[in-house]
Amino acid sequence: MTASLALIHLMNFVLPALMLGFVAAGLAKLVWRRALKPVPLLRLGGWASGAALLALIGGLLLTGRDGAMATYGAMVVACAAALGWAGWARR
Repeated sequence: MTASLALIHLMNFVLPALMLGFVAAGLAKLVWRRALKPVPLLRLGGWASGAALLALIGGLLLTGRDGAMATYGAMVVACAAALGWAGWARR
């Protein structure tokens, strides 16, 4: 495997967590516009993406492969918990 292919595989592994985190953060800011007005989108997206990435890595380590549905479920739960923590609990 060449270095460029390894980089592409790494990016394809990380991209679902990043997309889930930032899309969920954008939707949360849209739904709870007044409550989350003082919280920057980058902070919400960063915490949500980081939690989803940790769940993705944990799922890879536990199941031994990428793409398990339980891992994606854990990503959603971790993302929601991080959004709640970064958006409301830390003010």
